[in-house]
Amino acid sequence: MNESNTRSASSSKRDPGSPQAAPGTDRIIDSPLLSASGFRHAFFSRQGGVSAPPYDSLNFSMTVGDREPDVAANLARAASDLLCLPHHIVFLHQVHGVDCHIVHHPNDSPSIRSRSGDAVLSRHPDVACAVRFADCAPILIGDLRSGAVAAVHSGWRGTLLDIASVALHSLERLTGAPLDPVAAIGPHIEACCFEVGHDVAAQLRAASPDPDILRTGKRDRPHVDLRAMIHAQLLRAGVSEDRIDHVRGCTVCDRERFFSYRRDGERGGRHLAAIVARRQR
Repeated sequence: MNESNTRSASSSKRDPGSPQAAPGTDRIIDSPLLSASGFRHAFFSRQGGVSAPPYDSLNFSMTVGDREPDVAANLARAASDLLCLPHHIVFLHQVHGVDCHIVHHPNDSPSIRSRSGDAVLSRHPDVACAVRFADCAPILIGDLRSGAVAAVHSGWRGTLLDIASVALHSLERLTGAPLDPVAAIGPHIEACCFEVGHDVAAQLRAASPDPDILRTGKRDRPHVDLRAMIHAQLLRAGVSEDRIDHVRGCTVCDRERFFSYRRDGERGGRHLAAIVARRQR
């Protein structure tokens, strides 16, 4: 299991539970595996933006109440980091389902942004496939053969439906050939804080390829290791163990670096995770 760190001058491995950003790049957390594979990408923290409290500062959603000019400025900063145009960053109205949408050309971006779904796919090198998230797990996938990519939003409902596998199958249909995938699972609500009811815990455990995803919390209620479940789903879908990277960070625990819906409620901000298709030589 690969463990990732934040973008820095050194790619040495550290404690996976406490990533640290390099000076000047506080907003970006990256996957060394995706970087080494040639994919421009980022898991953005809440730092390095322009939004005022309580959205301070790198919020990517107006639906939580933030100002449109501030969200647009934040999106422009992300586009600069990804080396693309702001309107070429494509995300959806996320609904915790399994619908996947393909962006064939950057000009398709405005129409696709108006659609509902939880995964964005493309093989166009000017498109950044993106998802927005707070506590749900973002997954970025790249195909080494074709350069095609997918950004996946996997909350507990999407994970229950195995959105990661659905996205991989959709990516294979897009490329028309067997995949050679690499994947990175980003920061989200970790098992330490993901307390659920017994009914939800039972559903997730029954659907998980890895049965060891439940922990007992302080109140004798189940906690779910969503990361372990998604990892097992990626393995079952054909992604090799050494091709899965883990970008650690609990969105609930780390208030300074992350937004959290569970912690902050409706007025909490939303992060962005994005990946750009690799231009084939």
